[in-house]
Parts: sequence; C-alpha cells; structure tokens
Amino acid sequence: MSDTDNITVLPDDMSVDLDAELNASNVQEIFDKLDRELIGLKPVKTRIREIAALLLVDRLRKRFALTSETPTLHMNFTGNPGTGKTTVALRMAEILHRLDYVRTGHLVSVTRDDLVGQYIGHTAPKTKEVIKKAMGGVLFIDEAYYLYKPENERDYGAESIEILLQVMENNRDDLVVILAGYKDRMDKFFHSNPGMRSRIAHHVDFPDYSPEELLHIAKLMLAAQNYRFSPDAEKAFFQYIQLRMKLEHFANARSVRNALDRARLRQANRLFASKNKALKKIDLITLEAEDILASRVFTDGMLDNESEVNIAAQK
Repeated sequence: MSDTDNITVLPDDMSVDLDAELNASNVQEIFDKLDRELIGLKPVKTRIREIAALLLVDRLRKRFALTSETPTLHMNFTGNPGTGKTTVALRMAEILHRLDYVRTGHLVSVTRDDLVGQYIGHTAPKTKEVIKKAMGGVLFIDEAYYLYKPENERDYGAESIEILLQVMENNRDDLVVILAGYKDRMDKFFHSNPGMRSRIAHHVDFPDYSPEELLHIAKLMLAAQNYRFSPDAEKAFFQYIQLRMKLEHFANARSVRNALDRARLRQANRLFASKNKALKKIDLITLEAEDILASRVFTDGMLDNESEVNIAAQK
C-alpha cells in the first residue's frame, strides 16, 4: 500500500471535500475510460464506483485519525466470455493504485497452468512466483474453477489454493485477487472451497450484451481500425449478431471481433476480384453487405471456421 501514514491529522471541527478528493485522485479519468472502452455493463460500472467510493471515504477518515481495518477487496467476476472482465480488472488495478490501496497499478493475468505444476514439489514454487510478480497490484485468475479437480487424486491444484488463501488473508493490504469464470462453475467452486468464498468480498456478475450493444461495439471496433459499415452492411451485421447469438460458443464482443476480421478478409478479396482496380479511400474503409452476408451463419447456421470455436472453448 502507498504510504498514507504521514498525513496531517485534521481537527474534529474541520471539514473535507469529497468531490475535491475525487478530483485529486484522478479516478474519474478511469471511470471515463471505462465508459469509452465498454458499452453497457451498468451494474458492473456501478459496483466499481461503489468500491471507489468506499476507498475515498476511507482516505478521508484517515485525515481525522479514524482507524479501521483495511477493507477486503478480493473479487469474483462472473460472466460469459467477451463481456469485459479482463478490461474491468485492468481498470480496477488502476483505481486501487490511485486510491492508495495497492503500491502499483499493474495486473498479472494467469490461468491454472501458470499456478499448478505437473509433479510433486512443482506447484508451490510456481504459485509463489506468480504471487511475487503480482504483489503490490492485482492478480487476475481466469477460469479459477480449474484450480480444483477433486476427481483427480494426483492433482496439485488444492496446494495452489491453500497458498493463495494464506496470501489473500495475510497480504490483503498489498494484493487484490480477482477470480473470474462462468457463474455456475464459480458457484460450484466456492461451494467446494468455503475458505475461498469467505475471502471474496465482492461478487460482480457481467451480463451478456444485447444485439444493439454488440452492434455499437462492432462500430467502435471498426472505427478504431479506420473501417466503417455501409448502411446495408450495418443492417446485415445486426442480422448476423442476432443469428450468431443463437449458436453455441458465442463469446459476446470476442465473437464480434472475430466476425469483423472475417468480414475484412472478404472485403479485401472482393476488392481484388473487382475489375475496377482504381480504389478510392471510401472503397478501402467500407465494408459492404456482401462482406457480411457471405458468412455461413446466414447460409447454413454454422460458423465460418473452427477458429472461433477453439478460442471460445479455451476461454
């Protein structure tokens, strides 16, 4: 944690300005960044602001020498792939740093393979090395339920969990752990690991995006790469989203990104196949309806290739 012990204690009859404290922390800048990066997710953003408010008030309390236990901020992010969990974790790390909860604003993102070894004596060093890298910041464990495999007597995930539990309790003023994964699997994980559940103070559920929100996300993604939809292409892509959401392995914004990559590929091939090789800027940046409608999602209700299935399955 940053050094806040040397602050001047204020007399009881003085007042402090909460808005001024917020402005001084520059946390509003992170809120604005979240709003730009992520469409929707109002419940998630509300919870992040509530956590920031808690820490801001805690800072002001210290001005009057009002001591209390360091709030526990270990978190559980649940939701389907592509709903923004990693992005929010990154911004949460920045907020915690700016509010003096952790020493740095860095985030270390890991999965089971980074923590659990293949043989006896391998897990503890791996887990401790990851924790060492994350100390002073945020440790983000994606698909955390894979740490626990009771059906395998030779699995070493339980050893990693025990080390994490100790650190989460004893170093909560210098490390925040965020677990993430599907809600049903995380619920089962916590049921089997009550010690872990007792150390998680905040459970944040990330809802799926609506078709309208996904279209907005798609347009932002295209604009960031200097592309745009034609009016007909935008209508076609909205239809694509509605159809794609009904298929398995749908991964929200991640599926949208994959679909746009394939649309750009079709656009490039369409331009090469055209008899007119004199291209204007508008030709190079515009995706047309045919670039979207060529997807197999429209023709036979299938994905264009297996790459998206593989990506989604790994997440």
